[in-house]
Amino acid sequence: MKTSFCGFLVLGALFTAIVALGAADDAKDEAIKKDRKQIEGTWRVVSLEVRGEKFKEEDAKALTVVNGADGSWSLRDQGEERSKGTSTFDPTKNPKTIDFTTTIGDDKGKLCFGIYELGEKTRKLCIAPAGMERPTEFSSKPGSGHILVTLEREKAK
Repeated sequence: MKTSFCGFLVLGALFTAIVALGAADDAKDEAIKKDRKQIEGTWRVVSLEVRGEKFKEEDAKALTVVNGADGSWSLRDQGEERSKGTSTFDPTKNPKTIDFTTTIGDDKGKLCFGIYELGEKTRKLCIAPAGMERPTEFSSKPGSGHILVTLEREKAK
């Protein structure tokens, strides 16, 4: 069987591309695991802005979000669960992206797109309501529909 030099080059390039894609997928999976581990736990909302309107500090601080290691989340208002769902994210994007699916609550079955920043003890999210495009910056302007949230990790009890 004869194989041309060009055939070897094509096969070599294909093999290299497959290996590179596998390595990129591995790196993405590791980045997801790292951020998921860092997000796990209970977070207190410290700042909340919806469509450009800033909530009072005491109203914002009544809200907590509990994140599970499996991507689950629960939004609580003064300890009472208001909604629940799952999230997937991509920390390799710039800005990092997050998608929320609500399984319990007013937005049950809806998918919302957002972006996030993750610090050691703080987290920032900008989320678009279901049916709207993902935000590209961390802002909530009148008419945008965007929800801008800053959270701080609660200390383990």
